[in-house]
Amino acid sequence: MSRTTWLVAGVLGSLTALAQAHAHLTAAVPAEGSTVQAPERITLTFSEAARLTALTIRRQGEAEQKLSPLPTTSTREVTVPAPPLLPGHYTVSWRVLSEDGHVMSGTLHFSVAAAAPPADHPTGHAQ
Repeated sequence: MSRTTWLVAGVLGSLTALAQAHAHLTAAVPAEGSTVQAPERITLTFSEAARLTALTIRRQGEAEQKLSPLPTTSTREVTVPAPPLLPGHYTVSWRVLSEDGHVMSGTLHFSVAAAAPPADHPTGHAQ
């Protein structure tokens, strides 16, 4: 291989390693793109311990709401209470500070379905 090919391969390998070294979202509840009944909590799982510095939720067409309490230490999994959520499409935005000092951010999208109507119950009238 030529010297240039080795140099390019080394740079690309380093960039790949750096990109994988930062905390990124590996799982969430509710899951990305899911439709759920209104959740009681939001759980984010990251690839490595990180300190969550911002977490918001926004229903489509409405103002953003801050979610809290946020943990004060680095952790791989964060669970926070969800506010009462009406049916609609939601975006959760997060920002974390990785152990290596890099700030990473991202979004999670899910929908809240309308509550199922109550099942029909017999009236119980005696005849």
